[in-house]
Amino acid sequence: MKERSFVWKIVTIACAVLVPLLFALNAIQAARYLKVQSEVKSLERKQVELIEENKRLITDISLLSSGERIGKIAEEELGMRKAESEEIVRVEMRR
Repeated sequence: MKERSFVWKIVTIACAVLVPLLFALNAIQAARYLKVQSEVKSLERKQVELIEENKRLITDISLLSSGERIGKIAEEELGMRKAESEEIVRVEMRR
């Protein structure tokens, strides 16, 4: 009987210690989860910002590389013009 009483006391003490310990571990895990969740939301917002900036940059690239714009700059700022057919010289390279 004494052994049974001793084992029962050990089990009771273990439960008394483990239950609060498990609650503490649960609270720590919940805090870590909230922190990670906050980081994920922050990264998702940053991703949306970067995607929007990337779209703007792609639009800018297409505008800046348009043939009309390049032709206008070549004529107005650089004084270039389209070559006449008699001014074109073809060069053949042999290996």
